[in-house]
Amino acid sequence: MTDMTLNQSAASSPPKGLLWLLLALIALLSLLPSLRLLFSALFDWQQGSHSSLWRVLSSESTWVALYNSLYTSGLGTVLSLLLGSFFAFCLALTDIRGKRIWVFLFMLPMMIPPQVTALSWLQLFGPSSILLNSIGLAPGFGSSNPLYSPEGIALLLGIQHAPLVFLALRTQLQCLPKEQIEAARLNGASLWRVFIDIVLPLCRTALWAGAAIAFVSALGNFGIPAMLGIPISYFVLPIQIYQTLSSFGPSMLNDVAALSVLMGILAIGIVTLQGVMQRRHALPLIGMAGRALSFQLGKWRLATEVLLGMVLFAILLAPLLALIATSLVPTLGVPLNADTLTFAAWGAMFDNQSATWRALTNSITLSVSASLVLMLLCLPLAWLLVRFPSRPLRWLYSVIDIPYTLPGVVLAIAFILLFARPLPLVGISLSGTLTIIFLAYLARFLTVCLKPVHNSMLQLDPAMEEAASLAGANFSQRLRHIVLPLLAPAAFAGALLVFLTAVNELTVSALLWSAGKETLGVVIFNLDESGNKVLASAISVLVVGLVACVMLLLSSLGKYLPKGVIPWQS
Repeated sequence: MTDMTLNQSAASSPPKGLLWLLLALIALLSLLPSLRLLFSALFDWQQGSHSSLWRVLSSESTWVALYNSLYTSGLGTVLSLLLGSFFAFCLALTDIRGKRIWVFLFMLPMMIPPQVTALSWLQLFGPSSILLNSIGLAPGFGSSNPLYSPEGIALLLGIQHAPLVFLALRTQLQCLPKEQIEAARLNGASLWRVFIDIVLPLCRTALWAGAAIAFVSALGNFGIPAMLGIPISYFVLPIQIYQTLSSFGPSMLNDVAALSVLMGILAIGIVTLQGVMQRRHALPLIGMAGRALSFQLGKWRLATEVLLGMVLFAILLAPLLALIATSLVPTLGVPLNADTLTFAAWGAMFDNQSATWRALTNSITLSVSASLVLMLLCLPLAWLLVRFPSRPLRWLYSVIDIPYTLPGVVLAIAFILLFARPLPLVGISLSGTLTIIFLAYLARFLTVCLKPVHNSMLQLDPAMEEAASLAGANFSQRLRHIVLPLLAPAAFAGALLVFLTAVNELTVSALLWSAGKETLGVVIFNLDESGNKVLASAISVLVVGLVACVMLLLSSLGKYLPKGVIPWQS
């Protein structure tokens, strides 16, 4: 009997080789780059007044960039709170129709790359707007584009990250105590009083969380400040790092490392503060089973739906129409009509010899490869985390979030420092190759793929695995025949989310690419900088179409997945 118990215990314990292999992989991907950056900063700090950190902190340009970052990110966060809260309250608490469509459309701007967002808005306003020229509403020649300003940057940051506030707030709203709210209504409280006295106080922690996530995302955003700020020499911290990296001075790497540490400390400090505030003011809500809370708008329902439609038209459809119009003309400044309509930019985009085709191939290769590798890595990792909870695995789970929490430029600098020299033993240099971008993608998007698989694993009943173990099935058989088939939909959804995020990524690859190793995000940014906005617009329309198709594919998987796996579905 004792021997049987020991055999069953051994059969149910995790394979030591798999456990240590996963620990080593996660440490290399998630921890080593951050430690290399921290080591560089600490080693440099020991140089005293001669250190790069001291030189960076004593430079006026650093403090100007810091102020600019705080101003644009703070103003953008306020707009994200207003926009995200408005949509969350309308879609979670009212009886408006077609909620799934509204949510899908509101989430789309977050999935569109920031450089595409910036380009679409630039094509919507200003004297060179093809759309405004075609309808005779373009401003006079020589007038400036209002988006080339700090407030223009903040506007687009606010729109880009409003869905983050929406997601954080909607979850809380769906758990509101229905009985208390209905009791308040029966006692004569107006919708406004219920909102001010009950709903808003109960959603305070969600608002804190949404604001912190939006602020940190805005702080690390590269595409929008680069395309709107560089032409007017308005630099935020990510652009200051990018400009410093382009200087090729003798102390360049040390300077960008110092700037990256400053930015990383700021981002982690905001996230930590948000966690403290959330724990201090936490109000656990369990809500009610059954029908969700829904206020009847009555005669105001149509007006609310029209208002939501107008907002979505302004932030999504109008810029996209301007982008499409720009991609169909021979050059800027020409109105779009039957005589000027051309598909030359689209033809150039699919030319096998063009940088665009090469960038498309690179982006597809990197994103598909990262998705597949992370999917294969997350399946056994989620199984270990749920079935064998321990202190090392809990520590491992928290470490995975570090590369995603850090701004993308900080992670890119960490990888540059880590692979600045050839690899030991083999003598191969990864600097400027697709491999270093691929490794950075693995580190950054590991948590994106793991969350859906982990959530799905938490809902799997261990009884089937225990029965298989009693029947003599070993670890490999249980994993292949029970766990993997049940986790496959969540793993596929996680892989699609990684592909969706990585295929048009710019923040990391902008600092890691080299000639011939461009990605789609880099090509759009470079084309805009060089003045070829027509081709940049055509590529951007292609990217938006690709994003929308992948989102629709993910939505179709919703019925096979646990709640919370797909961000824009309840």
